[in-house]
Amino acid sequence: MKTILVAAGALIDADGRVLIAQRPEGKHMAGLWEFPGGKVDAGETPEAALIRELREELGVELCTHCFSPLQFVSHAYEHFHLLMLLYICRRWEGIAQSREAQALMWKRPRELRQVPMPPADVPLIAALEAAVL
Repeated sequence: MKTILVAAGALIDADGRVLIAQRPEGKHMAGLWEFPGGKVDAGETPEAALIRELREELGVELCTHCFSPLQFVSHAYEHFHLLMLLYICRRWEGIAQSREAQALMWKRPRELRQVPMPPADVPLIAALEAAVL
C-alpha cells in the first residue's frame, strides 16, 4: 500500500479559532472539512510543502519561524496510507482566502467535533484543544 506524506497547517487567529477548508466537489472525500495543506513533493521538506501549499491554497505567506509541529497522524485508508504532519501557526502575512474553490471557515477547536472531517483529521482535534486555550 502506498504511503502519502501530507503537511497541514492549523492557522490560529487572535480569537483562538482554527481555519478549516472544505474539500471541493470532484475530489476524494468531497464536502468534508480539513486542515489546509497538501502532499509533500519528492525532494521537498514538510515545512517547505506547508509554506508552498498555504501560499497556493490560501494566499498567505509563512516564515519558517512562525509555525511549529503540533501532532502527526498515521491513518490507513482503503487505497493508501496517510501520514499527516500538523503544524500550528499563529502568525502569517496576508488574509486567508480561498484560491482553489474550497469553502473556508474559522472554528474554535472544541467546535471541530461537530464538523464532518476525514477520519485522519479527527484525532488531531484533541491536540488543538490542548494547544489553544
